[in-house]
Amino acid sequence: MHKIDDQLAKVTARIHQAANAAGRNPQTVQLIAVSKTQPAQALAEAYAWGQRAFGENYLQEALDKQIALQALPGIEWHFIGPIQSNKTRPIAEHFAWVHSVDRLKIAQRLNDQRPAELPPLNICVQVNIDDETTKSGVSLAQLPALVAAIGQLPRLKLRGLMAIPAATNDPTQQRAAFAKLRSARDDLNAQGYQLDCLSMGMSGDLDAAIAEGATFVRVGTDIFGARSSAKQ
Repeated sequence: MHKIDDQLAKVTARIHQAANAAGRNPQTVQLIAVSKTQPAQALAEAYAWGQRAFGENYLQEALDKQIALQALPGIEWHFIGPIQSNKTRPIAEHFAWVHSVDRLKIAQRLNDQRPAELPPLNICVQVNIDDETTKSGVSLAQLPALVAAIGQLPRLKLRGLMAIPAATNDPTQQRAAFAKLRSARDDLNAQGYQLDCLSMGMSGDLDAAIAEGATFVRVGTDIFGARSSAKQ
């Protein structure tokens, strides 16, 4: 039987090993357990073994899990999927982080709909680092203008950049893609921004991502096992 505690331990050990190899403090890399299509009970089990940050792609499914797990203190919800305009309000109301903002319209709606009693919503801008037509994300060329506009929105806290590079098993190519995102973040910080987050790296490439400065890695199957059919 698939044991979430064993898998969490293996993923955590891999993160620590990659961070140490890169000369980094492992505590500077946070694991987001990608829990889309997983039942609330699986998240509760991961929580019992110390996992706190969970990444969700499907809004209604995530809201159902948030209700089921609302008694768990310190659980942190990250929205990591594509965002439709008609779904920004519940995202603004029920998540601490959004990693997938890729256009100003979405950012403006999240800003306007973030409840006043909550702290500003933590935002990562999703970058289409390899200009893939099938993927969401702003281009590197358009990134500075989008970041400048988001920086003016008071109910959002711009924290960093996110990317899902083109799939490859070549560690050199993996690192090159992540280096582009890190360089883009560094260029923005040189202009006066204070972006402290790089959301990059999944099961197949998290070692390369950590070597290039990832502060969030997003891992699902290696923790929970194979997913069931997605539901929205």
